[in-house]
Order: sequence, then C-alpha cells, then structure tokens
Amino acid sequence: MCGAAASGRDAAAAKRFAAEVNPLVAGLRPSATVAMTDRARELKEAGEDVIGLSAGEPDFDTPEPIARAGQQAIADGFTRYSPNNGTAALRRAVVDKLARDNGLEYTADEVVLSNGAKQSVSQAVLAFCGPGDEVIVPTPYWVSYPEMVALSGAESVILPTSMDDGFKVTAARLEAALTPRSRMLILCSPSNPSGAVYSEEELGAIASVVAAHPRLLVLSDEIYERIVYPPAVHVSIAGFPGMWERTLLVNGFSKAYAMTGWRLGYLAAPKPLAAVCNRLQSQTTSGASSIAQQAALAAFGPDTEALVVDMVHAFERRRDYVVARLRSMPGVRMDVVPDGAFYALPDISTVFGKARPDTGTTLRNSNDLAMYLLEDAKLALVPGGAFGNDDCIRISYAAADDVLKAALDRMEAALAKLT
Repeated sequence: MCGAAASGRDAAAAKRFAAEVNPLVAGLRPSATVAMTDRARELKEAGEDVIGLSAGEPDFDTPEPIARAGQQAIADGFTRYSPNNGTAALRRAVVDKLARDNGLEYTADEVVLSNGAKQSVSQAVLAFCGPGDEVIVPTPYWVSYPEMVALSGAESVILPTSMDDGFKVTAARLEAALTPRSRMLILCSPSNPSGAVYSEEELGAIASVVAAHPRLLVLSDEIYERIVYPPAVHVSIAGFPGMWERTLLVNGFSKAYAMTGWRLGYLAAPKPLAAVCNRLQSQTTSGASSIAQQAALAAFGPDTEALVVDMVHAFERRRDYVVARLRSMPGVRMDVVPDGAFYALPDISTVFGKARPDTGTTLRNSNDLAMYLLEDAKLALVPGGAFGNDDCIRISYAAADDVLKAALDRMEAALAKLT
C-alpha cells in the first residue's frame, strides 16, 4: 500500500480547506429545483413511492429523427472537439430558424452554441455584469437568475409581480426601478415558473423604456418559445426598435425537443456581444458536444416538427386538467392560466399558519408546505420562495396523465388533513 493511501482520510482537514471559499461562491444557494428533484430520487431509490413533479423536464423521449441523427454522428466519427462557438452547420441552421420563426436577422458568427441554455444565460451575465451593476429580475424568476447575478458581483434588483397582474412586470414598474447603475434586464417569456407569456403590446412598452437607457442590456430567455398555447403567441423583444443591438437572446433544444440530457443551448447577439461570450466560453468548457450538435440539426426537419406539435398538444391538455383540479381544491388559488411552458404556479398561502397532522408543527411558508407534501404525500414540488414568490408552489405538468391524476389526488388529500 502506498504512503498516501496508508495515511487515511482526514475529513476534518478537508473541511478546513473547504471553509476558505471564494466569497462570490460562498454565498450561492443550491438550486431548489435540483435539490427537490434529487431528494425525490433518493427516496425512490430507498423504495418510497414518490411522485416527482419538480423537474422542468419533458417526459417524452427525444424525437426519433434526432436520436437517429445522434447515433449516425457517432457512427460517422463526429466525436472530436467542436469549434468553440459550435459547428458552422448548426450555427447556420439557428440563423435560419431565427429568421424564419422570429423575423430576426443574425449571421453565423453571432451565434454561440453552449452546453445548455443555462450556460448561455450564465455567460451572458458574467460577461457584461460586475460589481456596481444592477440587474433587474422580475418575479417569479427562474431560481438560478439571482445566483448567477451574485456570482458576477453585480446586484439583483427584484421586481415583484403577483397573480393579480398575471405574473408580468409592467413598463411603468420597470421604469421606476431603473437607475444609472442598471445594466441588464432579464426577461423569460414563456416564463418558468408561471407560464406567463408577454404579448406584443406588453413587450413593446417594455422595449420603449429599455431603449431610453443607454447602457441597459436585455437578456431574453426564450427556451420555452415553442411551448405556447393559443391564442397566446411568442414574440421576441429583440425585434422591437432599438432592441436588436442590446439583446442577448438565449434558446436551446432541451424543452421543445425533449433533449434535456443532450445539453445544448445557444446565444444569439450582435457580433461584439457574442464575441465576448464566446471568449468566456473558450476559457471554461470550450465547445458543446459534437454529437449533440449533429443530432440537433435534425430538430429543424419536417419529421421532427410534427412530433413537437404533438408534444405541445399533450402539454396543453395536461395544463387544462391541472388548472381545473387546482381550482377545485379548497384554499388553492389558481387565477392565472399558464399560456406557455409546462408549469402551474398556484397560490397556497391560505394554509400558512395551519399545523401538520403528523408532527404538529406549523406551516410557515412554501418550503414548509413542500416538505410536508414530500413527507406526507410522497409528492415532490418546488416551493415558490425559490422563485421569489413565497405564496406559491410550482407544479410541473410535464408528466403522464395518470401520474398527474395520482399526484393531484395526493396533494388534495394532504391539504384536506391540515387543521
């Protein structure tokens, strides 16, 4: 046995070393979505009958044309490093998609392919925000936005919205929040976690406010673009006057094409902005998976399109069922019907102050309720506090119909037990 192995493991010493963490990292909170999903998985592995509706992941398999293209990529030897900003073929395909679907003109060198849209968002924040800057983050927000801002050294300015205003920030509220330090506005439409979709009129008013502030950028997270339910339509803020030159548009393949595990997203922005993000990526991960990029070329094909439409129809049917069930539960408020994505964000604040029947402890907030549902009903949801609205809880309806029925039966029974 070598000396290093014979010396054993000094856990206390390792803990001391870990205590000296970069202050920007030390303050980061773990993703509540990931934490709840991991906890549900642990309980399942321990033999518990847990239903998980916490992850933002389609329950469909990757469409067969895409999977087949990925398999062919391996067979054809597309297994080497990708160019840092992605393959020329896929970047051109993204350019064509943005022109065709969004009416936006980009060139291939204005697209940066990354290991998921999450990386694209993070790189945009890190590249252009820093100490002294303010980043405007409307609630309810995706759990990672404020943490990404904190990692950049900038400060999040949280703009509250509520169910009463459709979980959407108004131009007037945005204008009141802007200061000379304002550097970036983060918009997510369709929204995770509320499913809200900004209309053309609403985005136009916001764009007019943004255009009046010389150094204000917009990070437009459009990862749920394809998952929109009529009569709502997706509109990109990059298409409004004065917006193209200051917008960092983020999208990807994980949600619409059920490619979560392929880890592939992209950023589109004017070349000077894209080049900075590309440079940052070159010193972190470098290029995205070459196999995933070859597979993604098939995402824009006609065979895949029909499958995507079918998935969206399934999500819409599930949305209608979930909304109806939630509205029938005493004490649950579900006034806003999601126009996109695959999440419901009901208000459950009427249960705060009630006692758990199993432990007698009082439910004080959304986290307490989420833990109660996990422990009593074996149902994993995400507390709304993680999204900046502690009155709510997020339910992902990207699950099979029978799973959703069982989950909501458990939720209704657990809420009925509260005294």
